[in-house]
Amino acid sequence: MTADAHAVAAVSARCFVPYPPVPLEHAAAGPLAGVRLAVKDIFDVAGYPTGCGNPHMLAMSGIKVSSAPAVQALLQAGAHFVGKVYTDELAFSMNGKNAHFGTPRNGGAPDRIPGGSSSGSASAVSNGLADLALGTDTGGSVRVPASHCGLIGLRPTHGRVSLDGVMDLASSFDTCGWFARDMGVFSRAGEILLGPDSAPLPEQPRTMVAADVLALLEPRVQDVFSQALDRLAGVIGTPQPVKTAAPSFDTLYWAFRHIQGYEAWQAHGEQIRRHDFQLGPGVAERFSWSATITPQQMQQHGAVRASFREFFHRLLGQDGVLLLPSAPDVAPLLTDSEQSLENYRNQAVRMLCLAGLSGCPQISLPLMRLDEAPFGLSLIAPAGSDRSLIRYAARLMHECA
Repeated sequence: MTADAHAVAAVSARCFVPYPPVPLEHAAAGPLAGVRLAVKDIFDVAGYPTGCGNPHMLAMSGIKVSSAPAVQALLQAGAHFVGKVYTDELAFSMNGKNAHFGTPRNGGAPDRIPGGSSSGSASAVSNGLADLALGTDTGGSVRVPASHCGLIGLRPTHGRVSLDGVMDLASSFDTCGWFARDMGVFSRAGEILLGPDSAPLPEQPRTMVAADVLALLEPRVQDVFSQALDRLAGVIGTPQPVKTAAPSFDTLYWAFRHIQGYEAWQAHGEQIRRHDFQLGPGVAERFSWSATITPQQMQQHGAVRASFREFFHRLLGQDGVLLLPSAPDVAPLLTDSEQSLENYRNQAVRMLCLAGLSGCPQISLPLMRLDEAPFGLSLIAPAGSDRSLIRYAARLMHECA
C-alpha cells in the first residue's frame, strides 16, 4: 500500500486519533521488526496525550513523558508505532460507538459495529492499517471486537501483563490484551508481553464445551459452532459438555456488574462529578447506576466471585480447555437501536464474565462465519497457561487453514 493509499484508508477507517505525529524510537531489529503497532488511547505513549475516548480526559491529560511498559516492551522488540487509536468512552462500553468521536470501521463487516471498547485497535488491524494493536479487556473489550472484526484476540490471565501507565476502569478485572490477523505476529507479541507460563497446559489438553452457554444462544449460532467443532475434531477430539455457571448466569452477571460498576465509580466518579463530564448514551447510564452501588453490595458480590472462582478453577484443573463462542452472535448492525445494543451487551456479559470473574485467560479465534460476517470461537484455559494456550490455539488455526 502506498503512503497516499494508506492515508486514504486510515481516514476511511476512522480508527486513528488525529494527534500530531511524534516519532517513537524502536529497536532496529528484533522479533517484531517491521510490525506496525497501534495503541488504544488509554495507554500512555511518550509525546502524546491519553484521551480515553472522552473530551474532558483529553483536556486534562497533558503530554505524557513516558510510555506504558507494555508499549515500551513492544517497541524494544522492534515494533514500529503507527498511531494511537480510538476507544469507547472511558472504556465502559462494548459496541465501539463513541458519541464524541464516532465509530471506527469494522474491516471484517463494514455494515456492522466493530465492538468495543478496543474499537480502534480492532479497526486498525482488520482494515490492514496495523499488524498488531494493544487493547484492554475488562468485560469483553478485546474478545468482542476480535470476534466482530475477524481477528485473533487475547484476554490474558488477570495481572499477567503490566497495566502501569494505563487508565483504570475496574482494576480487579482490567487486563492488557492485543489483536493480530497473523498467528505468527500474535504469538511473538505474546512471548514478549507474557513471560514464561506458571501453569503450562499439556501437549494435548482435556477439552470441554460450555453446554449451558450454548443453551443461551440461538439455534443458528449453536449450529455454526457445532460445525466448527467438527472441523477441529482432529485437534480437540470429542469435548465433554459441562456446566460452567455456578450457581447461575444471572447471579454471575450481577456479581460482575456490581463489582465492575463499584470499581469504575471509585476510579472515575469524583472527576465525573467535579467536572460535569458529558457522557454519551449507555456510558452515562452505566456510571449513574455505578454511583449507587454500596460497599455492602460490593462485599456480597465479591463473595459470589470467590465461590465461582474456586468452582471454575476446579472445573479446568491444570489441563482443561473450555470451548465456546466468543460472543452471543455476529456483530450487530450499525443501524441497530441503542436499546438493541444494550440488550446485546447484557447477553454478552453473561458469557464473558466466566473469564472475568475467574481471572482465567480467554483467546478468540476467527474460525466461524455467520450471515457473511466474522464470528469468533473462544478457548478459556487455566490461569497462568497463556502462552501454551496460544500454542494450542495456533494448532486450531492450522487445522482450519
